Amino acid sequence: MKQIELYSDGACSGNPGPGGWGAILRFKDVEKELSGGEKDTTNNRMELMGVIAGLESLKESCNVNIFTDSQYIANAFLKNITYQQTAKKII
Repeated sequence: MKQIELYSDGACSGNPGPGGWGAILRFKDVEKELSGGEKDTTNNRMELMGVIAGLESLKESCNVNIFTDSQYIANAFLKNITYQQTAKKII
């Protein structure tokens, strides 16, 4: 099975405010860059969107190593925290 590296980051000017996300997927010598943004969003949402967009862009099942500077994202995977446990309110 392919081993993919997914590097992701998100940022927001104000919280909420305008923000953006970016992701780089790497397989051997091939890289794919993804990015996007929102006019009114939060930092955590942009962090999540980078990972989500990267995973959604995969065309087949792969092993994926995710690299992030977001404790919010890392804890979701490492501590198996569910959305209901971390959300302040249901949207």
